[in-house]
Amino acid sequence: MRALLGARARHRWIHLVIGGALLMPYFLVGSVVVGGTAHGAGSFDSFPLALVTFALALPLAAASGLVPIARPLLVLGVRALCGVDPVALADGPARSWDARLRTSAWYTLHVALGGILSGASLVLPPFTVFLIALPVFPGLRHSVYSTGGPLATDWGIALAPAAGIAMLLALAACSAAAGALLARLAPLLLGPTPVDRLAAAEQRAAELAVRNRLARELHDSVGHALSAVTLQASAARRVLDSNPEFVREALAAIEETTRRTVDELDSVLGLLRQDDDPDAPDPTTPDLAALEGLLARTGLDVGYALEGDASRLPELVSREAYRIVQEGLSNALRHGGSSPVTLQVAVREGELTITMENSLSGAEPAVRPGGGRGLRGMAERAALLGGQASAGPHDGAWRLSARLPIGGAR
Repeated sequence: MRALLGARARHRWIHLVIGGALLMPYFLVGSVVVGGTAHGAGSFDSFPLALVTFALALPLAAASGLVPIARPLLVLGVRALCGVDPVALADGPARSWDARLRTSAWYTLHVALGGILSGASLVLPPFTVFLIALPVFPGLRHSVYSTGGPLATDWGIALAPAAGIAMLLALAACSAAAGALLARLAPLLLGPTPVDRLAAAEQRAAELAVRNRLARELHDSVGHALSAVTLQASAARRVLDSNPEFVREALAAIEETTRRTVDELDSVLGLLRQDDDPDAPDPTTPDLAALEGLLARTGLDVGYALEGDASRLPELVSREAYRIVQEGLSNALRHGGSSPVTLQVAVREGELTITMENSLSGAEPAVRPGGGRGLRGMAERAALLGGQASAGPHDGAWRLSARLPIGGAR
C-alpha cells in the first residue's frame, strides 16, 4: 500500500497529472485537424477519433521538447516530484542535439503517460463511487436493470463495490508503475551528456582558478603585512623604555603597513566582483614600482639591487614579481629573524630574474596549522607565466630564485 499510495507515489501521480495538463494544448490542435477531416465529427465524439487526436498530439509535443530551455524546466519538475537523485540530472539548457533529442523523448513519454493516467483519473473515481453506491440506492439499481449489461444481475449488483475498489487499486498501480518508469528513465534522458560534463568541468576549473588566485593574493598581501607588523611590534616592545624614538618609528611603520594592507585587501576582494572577466588584472594591485616602499616597511635590513628597466615590464609580470618578492620577505621575517636580506632583480632580454638570500636563524621554524602555502603559491605564480620559482637552503643561507619570461606573457 505504501508503494501504491505513499508520499512518493502521490508525488509521482501529481507529476503525471501535470503531464496530462501539458498534453492538452497539443490535443486541442490535433482535435482541430481531426474535426476538419472527419466531416465535423469532434475528437470527443468517439473513442477512435480520440486515439487519432492523441497520436497527432505526440509529434507536436516532441517538437516542442527540442527547445533548449525545455530541459531545465523538465528537470525542475523531476527533482521536485519524482524522487530522483538531483546529481544524476543535468543543469542548464540542452547544448547539443543529442541532449535535445533525449529531452524530447522524455517529454513525449511524460505527456503520453500523463494524458492516459489523467484521463483515467478523471473517469474511474466517479464511476467507482457509482459502483459503491449501487447496492444501496434502489433508484440506481432500477436504472441498471432497465439498461441491461453485465451489472444487471443480482450478483453484478452485489459485486459492484468490490469491482470499483479494484479499479481504484488498478489505477494506483498503473500510476505508480508509470511514475517509477519515468523516474528510472529521467537520469538517462535528462542526465548530463558528455558535452554537459565537459562544460561543468571547465566551469569548475575556472572557479578553482579564481579561488586559487584569491588564496595566493590574500596569503601574500595580508600574510606579509601581519608578519611585518608582528616583527615591528615585537621590536618596539623590547625597547619601549630605552628607545622611545624607535618605538615611534615602529608604530608609524605599523600604521603605514596596515593602511596599505587595507587597500590591497579591498583590491583582492574586488576580484570577487569581476563577473565578466575574473582574470582581468586589477589596476590597484601593486607591482615592482612599489617595491621600494615595501622594503622600507618590512623592518628588515634589505640590500636591494635592480638591473635593467623594470618600468617597461608587462603589467602582469611586474605584479606577479612583486608578490613573489613579498612572499620571500614574509619567509625571511618568519624564519630568518632580523638577519639582513639581499635582493637582486634583473631585467634582461626576454626574462626577469629574482634572487633573494637571508641567513638562517638556526631556530626551528614554528609549524602553523594550514601553513606552508607560500612556496607553492610562488611556484604557481611563476608557472602561470611559463617560468619557475624555487626556495630552499643554499650554502648556509635561505635562497629564493625565480625566473619569469617577459615576451608573450599573458
